This record gives sequence, C-alpha cells and structure tokens, in this order.
Amino acid sequence: MRDIKVASRYAKSLLGIALEQNTLEEVYHDMQMISNVCAQNRDLVLLLKSPIVRRDKKEAVFTEIFKNNISIISNTFFSIILTKKREGLLPDIASSFIDVYKVHKNITTTYITTAIPLTEEQKLKIITLLKNQGSKNIELIEKINSDLIGGLIIKIGDKQVDESIKRKLSNLEMEFDENPFARKY
Repeated sequence: MRDIKVASRYAKSLLGIALEQNTLEEVYHDMQMISNVCAQNRDLVLLLKSPIVRRDKKEAVFTEIFKNNISIISNTFFSIILTKKREGLLPDIASSFIDVYKVHKNITTTYITTAIPLTEEQKLKIITLLKNQGSKNIELIEKINSDLIGGLIIKIGDKQVDESIKRKLSNLEMEFDENPFARKY
C-alpha cells in the first residue's frame, strides 16, 4: 500500500514537470511504453526490484532498452528515481502516471466485454450513450469472451453492468432452484 502512495506521488510530480515543459503527450507515451514493457517482461521488473543487482547495472539495462525510445525528461526522471533507490517502483510509477494523466485529461476508461467483436457503428452508439450520461472523453477497451453467449458487460470505474445471456441464464437457474411450490416438512 505504501509503495502505491509513493508511486502516485512520483507520478504526480512527473505530470507537473511534463506540464511545465509542454511535453505531456510525449511523457505519456513514454510511460505507456514502459508500462507495457514491464507488463510483458517479468524479468525486467524482477531486475529493477532486486537488491542484489547494482544500480549501475540496472541503469545500463534500462538505458539499453529505452534510451532511444523515450524523451529526455523521462530519461532524467529515471535517473532521479535511480538516485533515490526507487527503481523497483518504476512499473507502478508508470501505471500511476497513466491514471493521473487520464484524470488530468478527463478521460473515462470503459471496458466492454462481448461474445463477438463490436462493429464500428455499435462502438459509436455506446460512446454516444456514455457521453450523454456525462462522460466527456471515452477510452473504449474491448474484450472478447465467447462464454458470454451474447449480450455485453460494461465496466466503468467501479461500476459494472452485466447484460450478458450467460448472466441471465444463471439468474433464471437460481430462480428455478427456489421453488415456492415445494412442500417443506
């Protein structure tokens, strides 16, 4: 829990620096790339968190991977993180920065799970509906789950609407299990 708070503070600081330097979009793309690379490479995360590996080795590995791909501000920020011995928090800082960026830009992330891929027309209708509900900028992330049979599940923040056929069948099954006509002795 404490690490998440520390990562959030670093992310907010980086956001402030990026806004000050007018490089917000560039730093956002850098943090997305770092977050994606860390999510795909468990060994890199373990290396960053390892107390056995020296800082100069960690810096060399990080520089080799990201030097030509991220901005000067992001490189400088990583040097500061390394100096403060917080390199193990880098994946958390990157994901916290993405969250802080979305709050700053008023972007609402919406997850839609369906049995089959949505058409562009359906996506536009869903985005329009969500915008009418008060959300300004919508980031739509679509997932496919054939177990749903049909319908969809929409998740926005901590709210979820499950209108899948699988859920409706499950609810119907529970209703039939509660037979009010059975005699109880």
